[in-house]
Order: sequence, then structure tokens, then C-alpha cells
Amino acid sequence: MGNNIVETIIGAVVLAFAAIFLIFAYRTADLGGGGNGVNLTARFDKVDGLTVGSDVRMSGIKIGTVTSQELDSQTFQAVIGISIADNIQLPEDTAAKISSESLLGGSYLELEPGGADEVLANGDEITYTQSAVSLMDLIGQAIFSASSGDD
Repeated sequence: MGNNIVETIIGAVVLAFAAIFLIFAYRTADLGGGGNGVNLTARFDKVDGLTVGSDVRMSGIKIGTVTSQELDSQTFQAVIGISIADNIQLPEDTAAKISSESLLGGSYLELEPGGADEVLANGDEITYTQSAVSLMDLIGQAIFSASSGDD
């Protein structure tokens, strides 16, 4: 009879720690889904490595999240939806570019503010964009240019 009580207490402690862990993981994972903040869009030719849930950063600080990706069937460009924190007022000439976190992969959207007086509002589009640069393409170009200079 005493073993059952000890096992029940240990089980309750394990469940309590599991619940605490799940709450912590939910809060730190930023699973808000993009409903909060200012929602913007941007168009890119290539979005290699950028996924839904990727960070949106300014000066290295996370200020938002990529909320959607879709292909425009008319222009064949990737349309990226992003959500930015409410307290960030971006000028309308803000530029967006896709940057790599490391050589091993992983990309994020980097925003560079402009100097315009007007600010982007909810639903606006960032017009100045720079697509992802493929590391493999750069290596191939370097190898090709080095080998063609040997002649």
C-alpha cells in the first residue's frame, strides 16, 4: 500500500514538471501565429532557406516572424508575410533582404530602415527587397573564375 502512494506522488511530480516544461516551451517558441503586431508583405525572386517561423531581425535583434510564404502565379515571385512588433515603426523605404545565419544553413529576414517620414502600416508591402544569395552558386563562380584565369 505504501509503494502505491510513493509511485503516485512521483508520477504527480513528473506530470507537474512536464506541464511546466510545456508552458515554458509554448511561451518561448513565439507560436502566436502572426495575429499580433503589424502584418506586412514582401516579394522576392528567391527565398532559399527562409521558412514560416523564421526570424525577422533589425540590427541583429529579433523584431518579428515570417508568417506565410506563397507563390504569385502571375509574376512567379515568392510573397512573404511577416509580422512585426507593434512598437516598431518602419519607414516606408525600409529594405528587406534574406541573410544566412551560418555556413551550415538557416536564414532570416533582415530589415534595414530607410529615412522616409512616412511609416509602413498594417497590410503594406516592403518594396525594396534583396533575394537570398546561394552559397553554392558563389563557390561555383569562384572556382570557374579561378580556373578560367589559369589559361
